[in-house]
Amino acid sequence: MIYAILFIYIAIVFLGSLRGASENATTPEGYFLANRGLGTLALFFTILATNFSAFYFLGFAGAGYRIGYAYYVIMSLGTGFACLSFYLLGTKIWALGKTNGFITPAELIYHQTNSKALRWVFAAVMLVFTFPYLALQIIGAGYILENITQGTVPYIWGATFLTFFTIVYVWIGGMKSVAETDLKQGLLMICLMVMAVITISNSLGGLTVAHEKVYEMQPALFSREGAGNAFPPKKWFSLLVFWIFCIPMFPQIFMRFYIAKDVVTLKKSALLYGLVPLFISILPVIVGVLGHLSFPELAGKETDQILPKMLIAHSSEWFSGLVMTGALAAFMSTLDSQLLALSTIVTRDFVLPFRKNINLKQQVFIGRIWVVIIALVGLAIAAQPFDTIDDMGRLAFGGLAVLFPVTIAVVRWGGVNPFFGVLSIIIGELLLVCFYYKLLPNEWLFGFDSSIIVLFTCFGIIGLGKIFQAVDRMKPF
Repeated sequence: MIYAILFIYIAIVFLGSLRGASENATTPEGYFLANRGLGTLALFFTILATNFSAFYFLGFAGAGYRIGYAYYVIMSLGTGFACLSFYLLGTKIWALGKTNGFITPAELIYHQTNSKALRWVFAAVMLVFTFPYLALQIIGAGYILENITQGTVPYIWGATFLTFFTIVYVWIGGMKSVAETDLKQGLLMICLMVMAVITISNSLGGLTVAHEKVYEMQPALFSREGAGNAFPPKKWFSLLVFWIFCIPMFPQIFMRFYIAKDVVTLKKSALLYGLVPLFISILPVIVGVLGHLSFPELAGKETDQILPKMLIAHSSEWFSGLVMTGALAAFMSTLDSQLLALSTIVTRDFVLPFRKNINLKQQVFIGRIWVVIIALVGLAIAAQPFDTIDDMGRLAFGGLAVLFPVTIAVVRWGGVNPFFGVLSIIIGELLLVCFYYKLLPNEWLFGFDSSIIVLFTCFGIIGLGKIFQAVDRMKPF
C-alpha cells in the first residue's frame, strides 16, 4: 500500500513537471523565474511550500518533543512577522527586478553598488549557507522513507532516490514546474498534517486527555520558557526578531519577489503568509509533545523522527504512508526551489561574468547542469547529518540572515559603502561560526541569541560606512 501511494504521488508530480516544460520558455526568465507571471495563490503557496520543509515536518515535531509549546509560539509569530520584511523589502525588490531584469539577488546588489566584490561575496554566502538547509531536505526524505518502509529502504537509498527524482522535474520544467508542484504540495502538506494530529490524538484518548497525561510527565513542555529553560526572555526576543531578518534572505524566497505578476499580488501573498503560519505551525509541535506518551526516552537525532514514529504507532499503514507522502511533498517543494535558486546564482553570478558570449539557451543549459552538481553536493552532506535538524537549520538561517543589513541598506537606505558591505558580511559570518562552535565566550551574548548579536554588529558596520560617506562628502573640494 505504501509503495502504491508513493508511486501515485511521484506520477502526479512528474506529470506536473511536463506541464511546466510545455509552458516554459528557453530563456533565463522563463526557466529561472517562470516569466515573472505568478498570481496570488500560486505565489503564496510557492513561498509557503518552499519555506515549510523538512524543518517543518521533522524539525518542528522534534523541537516540540524536546522543548514544548514555547517553540510553537516563537516559530509561528516569528515566521508570521516575516511578512513585514516582505512588504519592506519584497515590494521594492520586485520593482527593481521588473525594471532592470534582475534574476539573482546578487545582480540587484551589483547594479545598485557597482561592486563586483560585494556581488561575489553576497552570492557566495547564499551558496555556502543554503547547502546545509538543502541537505536537510534530503536528510528528511531519507528518514521518512526508512521509517515508513520499516527499514526496507535504507536511509541513504531513500535520500538518493528522492534527490534524483527532484533533479529530473527541475531539469525538465524549471520555475514553472516548481511553482506548479508547490501549489499542490502546499495544500497536501496542510491537509495531511491536520489529519495526522486528529488521528494520533484520538488514538491517545483525545487531545485534552493526552495533554493532561503529558503535563503530568513533563510540565515544562507547557511553560513559557520551554523544557530546560530553552527560551528565557532575551532569547524569546532574539528569535522573534530574527525571522524577520532571515526568511527574505533565503535565495529561493528572495527570487520569489521577482516572479510576482505585479506588486498587488506580492502584497496579498505577504498578508496570507503573515496569517497562515499561526495555524499550521502548531500541528507538528502537537505531535512532538504527545510523543512523550509513546516514546518517552528519545534523544538527539532520534527526536527528529518522532512524527513518523507516532504515525506508525497510532495509525494504519495506508494512512501513515499517506501523511509521510505529504512530508515528502514538503521536502521536495523546498529542495526543488533551492536547487533552482543555487543553480541560477552559479550560472548568472559566477559563470556569466566571465563568459559574456553565452547565449540565453546556453545559460539555461548551464543552469540545468548545476542543478545536478548542487544536488549531488547536498546528498554528500546528507550522508553525515548534524545532531538534530534544528541545529542544521539554525546554522543555515544564521548565515543567510547576515546578508539582511546589506540588503536593506541597498534597497531602502540609499545604498551602502561596498567596502563596509563586504566587511559586515565577513565579520558577521566569522562571529556566527565562532559562537556556533563555542570559540567565543557566551558572556559576550549578554543572554541574547548569538544571531541577534551578530546582526547588530553587521548593522553597526554598515552604519559606520554611512558615517564615513557623510564625512567624505563634507570635505571641501
